[in-house]
Amino acid sequence: MRFFILLLSLLFSLSSYANWHLDNKQSRLSFISIKKTDVAEVHHFTQLSGALDHDAKVSLVVDLTSVDTNVKQRDQRMQKFLFETNLFPQARFDANINSKSLQNIALGESQIMKIKGEINLHGVKQTVTTDVLIARINEQKFIVSSMQPIIIQAVNFKLSAGIEKLQELAHLPSISKAVPLSFVLTFIK
Repeated sequence: MRFFILLLSLLFSLSSYANWHLDNKQSRLSFISIKKTDVAEVHHFTQLSGALDHDAKVSLVVDLTSVDTNVKQRDQRMQKFLFETNLFPQARFDANINSKSLQNIALGESQIMKIKGEINLHGVKQTVTTDVLIARINEQKFIVSSMQPIIIQAVNFKLSAGIEKLQELAHLPSISKAVPLSFVLTFIK
């Protein structure tokens, strides 16, 4: 009988993290581009989707056609020449979160966790490890945010030629090939 109760409580606690979906309106994935050596600009993507399943596997899908730099022509050039959205319309991040640690976060509390996951961008997969802050807002909502930016190296994702093309089209002396990326992701039941 005791085993049965333990099994039920385990199933209940795991099911409490099933069916979590990313709330696009309350989430943001931002990156910074640097041109002309020291001119930095913040950009983001307007369309994100994702989920957290009962095994604590988290997925984030970025619609690369939704890049928003506040300059329509630059958005179109990034889609065409950098991301090549006709071939690679999405980027993806998949990771496993420690389900026991996740379950131990009390309502209204937060915890810093190290997560290891895989970025799939421009047909290339790279493993990254980063620290995130996970805040459990209530029974229906939690937030995952980066504790520090993740640096995306263009060369690691075969994006260097695209950056060089953007630099040429915009007549710029330089565009950095290292891009800091940060995020705030809201998951709801």
